Amino acid sequence: MRSTTNYLFCFLEIFSSEGGIQSYVRDILKAYVSLTAAANSPPQAQVLLLRDSPDCKNPYQSKNIKFYYLKTDRPWLGRLKFATILLSCLVQKRPQRVFCGHINLAPLIQTLCRPLGIPYTILTYGKEVWEPLAPKYQTAMRQADSIWTISRYTRDSLRDSFAARTCQINNLNPEKFPIVPCTVDGNIFTIGPKSQHLLKQYNLINAKILITVARLRSTDIYKGVDVTIQALPQIAKTFPNVKYLVIGRGDDRSRLAQLAADLGVAERVIFAGFVATENLAAHYRLADACVMPSQEGFGIVYLEALACGVPVLAGDADGSADPLQDGKLGWRVPHRDSAAVAVACIEMLKGKDKRCDRDFLREQTLARFSFESLCQSLEEIFQASDTPKNG
Repeated sequence: MRSTTNYLFCFLEIFSSEGGIQSYVRDILKAYVSLTAAANSPPQAQVLLLRDSPDCKNPYQSKNIKFYYLKTDRPWLGRLKFATILLSCLVQKRPQRVFCGHINLAPLIQTLCRPLGIPYTILTYGKEVWEPLAPKYQTAMRQADSIWTISRYTRDSLRDSFAARTCQINNLNPEKFPIVPCTVDGNIFTIGPKSQHLLKQYNLINAKILITVARLRSTDIYKGVDVTIQALPQIAKTFPNVKYLVIGRGDDRSRLAQLAADLGVAERVIFAGFVATENLAAHYRLADACVMPSQEGFGIVYLEALACGVPVLAGDADGSADPLQDGKLGWRVPHRDSAAVAVACIEMLKGKDKRCDRDFLREQTLARFSFESLCQSLEEIFQASDTPKNG
């Protein structure tokens, strides 16, 4: 990365809420800071945050990175401030590239960048770009210099969509769609014994434990917590001591609790609520299996569980193919099929499959998805983007 590089990053939010996208974006920023720290004259960067406020804890604060916190009580005012500061940065700083952190920001960035001749990159994750997009978003993506994708599934979905819209099947430049995968901190998520304190806290002593870490929002039913609850009666026939620890918060919790009661498994389902990142690893280690039959753009949860040596179950038609390495490291089942989830969970709890070898799971995961591998990928992409293109 050249020392003269000047980048502008635009995100919806990073610090004010939890989720896979927020975690991914934080890793991108952390990698950027790491890559630029050793430079004699570190490159400058500006970061615009539409929904974050100045009181957010920010571990990436640096004299070489200026953060703009634009959250307001009135959303329209925040959007106006965002657009005003974005235009000011573009005109005054003339960044070499703008990184658009969400498709919702893309039309504005396209409108302001194109007349100024400033290239922009759009970061994509999963569901937000899997479905057909409105024309203004299609235009913004078509005119983007590049589109980062989080997994092969999202990349292929985007490329197929581009081909269908433009009638170009063989002329899509693969360099326009680099994959920038998620990462896991192997120093935090480690193999270890089950915490006796937590086992007592959740009444899990002598239980076979399934775990899910996910938002419990009514808009995120696809995470599959309800499907796993529906599978519990069948699993209990083989493992009468099975219990299901659900970590996460949201407005769908009451529906899920009622579903467990209706199925007669309420005593088996423990809703732990929100767990801070620094305490997640200890909770993963409680589990005999991590279960999330979902539709994910990637699924950072799977990496965290695998790095802790915990067997995992995911959906079979989404970006989870990457962390599970096409089934080498876990079970992939139809994401709304409770019978298939039950069968897979029973196999996982028996623990006889190679995909239950904790050391193997951790070793294979860190070999491909460590923070160092992310830094290497980003350095190659930044270097390519810094190279002037002929013609």
